[in-house]
Amino acid sequence: MKCMAVDDEPLALRIIEGFCEKVGYIELTATASSAIEAAEILQQAPVDLMFLDINMPHLTGVDFVRMTDNLPMVIFTTAYPDYALTGYELNVVDYLLKPFSFDRFFKAVTKAYELYCLKKNGTTPAETPSGTPDYIMVRVEYSTVRINIADIEFVEGLKDYVKIATPDRNYVTKSSMKNVEEKLPQDRFFRIHKSFIVNLDRVNAFENNHVIIGANRIPLGNHNREAFLEFLEKNRL
Repeated sequence: MKCMAVDDEPLALRIIEGFCEKVGYIELTATASSAIEAAEILQQAPVDLMFLDINMPHLTGVDFVRMTDNLPMVIFTTAYPDYALTGYELNVVDYLLKPFSFDRFFKAVTKAYELYCLKKNGTTPAETPSGTPDYIMVRVEYSTVRINIADIEFVEGLKDYVKIATPDRNYVTKSSMKNVEEKLPQDRFFRIHKSFIVNLDRVNAFENNHVIIGANRIPLGNHNREAFLEFLEKNRL
């Protein structure tokens, strides 16, 4: 999803640019310091979403939205809370009050991305064909990140924390194994040990008392062994 940021404050543009780099499904393709400059850019290179400041010289963001046809989706970014009702009346996607956190930014772009997918494909990214979520949102350090469920190899319990392992990186978040287990599809994830949940689609082999996923040898608990062996028997040639 292509985006543009419009703000007369260079610092505000840099913040939005940094936030966009953290979200894989959006691409910041242009920035502008005024609504007039933004209009010129849109004629040459249309985008799907625009982060638009309200209080700018010559032409405010509100006036720009009111007078311009065929605008992309708009998220207002402003230091003034007085325009929230105006944003609602203009049907903008969201209203970010400066200074806004990445969490709040991510919530706004997720809403925009769902609208974008609904318009383009008739479905939202929040649902698979079966209607079940295909990702989870995880708090990691100072950010909330999206993890595709299909990418999860296994989950490991670490006392008050859990480690969610994917091929690219491991995510450590404060949670319980029970809480994570409830958010994962039961037909694809199996708790093979009190401290491990594995993605059955990622299992490469089973050896004695261990499950092999890539280079990881994950212990199989005695309590879970019988149920896991039953699953293997159903899927063995």
